[in-house]
Amino acid sequence: MTFSPEMVNEFLFIFDASKVKIIGFEGCSHLSLLKQTTVGNVYFTYSYWESEAHLNNYRNSELFKSTWAKTKILFSAAPEAYSMNAIETVENLQKP
Repeated sequence: MTFSPEMVNEFLFIFDASKVKIIGFEGCSHLSLLKQTTVGNVYFTYSYWESEAHLNNYRNSELFKSTWAKTKILFSAAPEAYSMNAIETVENLQKP
């Protein structure tokens, strides 16, 4: 998501107010907010959903609709969204 630079803080406020509700939504097991390293107004949300049905339930929810309505007016470029299936996950189990 590419935001107008002056709207980044507004987006961060919206995300902060919504993140606990999103991660608490049935079927959501992970939610991250990522920021592009060289451009300060480009962000990604990255979430894991148990199934496409769970994701679609979220997309059709009042939570998504109200959050999206507040967020989409802050963009300076068309947003992109992708749904993907994990092929392989590798985790570091050697943590101290």
